[in-house]
Amino acid sequence: MDTTASEPHFSCEIPLRWGDMDAFGHVNNTLYLRYCEEARFQWLSQRNITISPDNYPVVVTIACSFLRPVIYPETLRIDCFAAEPGRSSFMAYYKMYTSAEPNKPAAEANSKIVWVDGQGKSRPLPDEVRGWF
Repeated sequence: MDTTASEPHFSCEIPLRWGDMDAFGHVNNTLYLRYCEEARFQWLSQRNITISPDNYPVVVTIACSFLRPVIYPETLRIDCFAAEPGRSSFMAYYKMYTSAEPNKPAAEANSKIVWVDGQGKSRPLPDEVRGWF
């Protein structure tokens, strides 16, 4: 993971649900993307970023590396970082930790976020987001 900040821009905790587990006894890999989504929207909300039908972020790429299994019951801490700003986009990086091992990532993910208008065309990042860099 390549971040320009040593401290996260945002951090939150997400408790796992029993239904997050799969038949192999650990959190299903698809759920990690949902955890990133939830953290991203908590991050935007906490920073009072206005989202409307003509001004909103979309994910255009996403990737996740699973470093160790996560098993219910558990609470994930997700640290979020913003980097590599462009005219209408930035990279979001996520590190996910369990309460059992708070200093050893269980997963790392990244996504490219593009700000768009009501027609789905890219638009400049909001000034509030640009201020993160």
